[in-house]
Amino acid sequence: MPSTYTSNTGIEKPGSGEQSGTWGTTTNTNFDIIDEALHGQASIAISGDTDLVTNDGTTSNGVNSVILLTGTPGSAFELRITPTDQEKHFTIKNDTNAICTVVYKGVTAVVGTNAVSIPVSKTKSVSGDGAGASGVVTELLTNDINTNVVADLTPQLGGNLDLNTHNITGTGNVNITGTITSTGAISSGASNITTTGTVSAGTVTASANITASGTVAGANVSGSSTVTVGGWTFSVDGSNNLVFTYGGNTVAKIATNGAITSENDITAFGSV
Repeated sequence: MPSTYTSNTGIEKPGSGEQSGTWGTTTNTNFDIIDEALHGQASIAISGDTDLVTNDGTTSNGVNSVILLTGTPGSAFELRITPTDQEKHFTIKNDTNAICTVVYKGVTAVVGTNAVSIPVSKTKSVSGDGAGASGVVTELLTNDINTNVVADLTPQLGGNLDLNTHNITGTGNVNITGTITSTGAISSGASNITTTGTVSAGTVTASANITASGTVAGANVSGSSTVTVGGWTFSVDGSNNLVFTYGGNTVAKIATNGAITSENDITAFGSV
């Protein structure tokens, strides 16, 4: 009877009485497949969608337990596991310049449902159920790992950050290119609020600086050091006078008793 092959790694099982005098070659190949399946690493240069293949009776990239992705595809790509009827377990490191989606070949990828997304410079452990045309690839350990972002010097989000009723706290600066919008209060404590866009909230509070090239809007806007909007800076000096500066030049001051001092003319009852 002819050879058959194991379901997930394609190890050859010679038929009874087959391969007389040559079975040693088959056995050595089988040992190579087993070795790669246990501890093998496959480096794959990516230029676009790529198949991760397991061939019967021979070593192949899909047999390896660790997959190292390299190359510069420039756009998101799929790493497609084939055949689709094999159960698989891979640790995959994405050292390309684009997002990788791991999915069974021929299956329409839906990340989080039947496919796993691996961002640039990230490593994930994935498992495939071998269910053919409805095969599912899932990420392992997602409920068991307590990710320590302190150890990651450049943490990045793959999607929106859901606080889930919790807070972001700490000592440091908030620097954003864009808009800060909140239905509640924004308070930075002793740190700065800095954005090239707009700050909008019920209450905006910073014990240090509030800086925005756009609009700073809120029921209460306070900053014990300075508040900068466009070319204007509002600050409080050592005598608690409110000082107005434009373009780096002080133009006016309001004292705590209401006295107004201006570097130029003061017009009362005029039109603005």
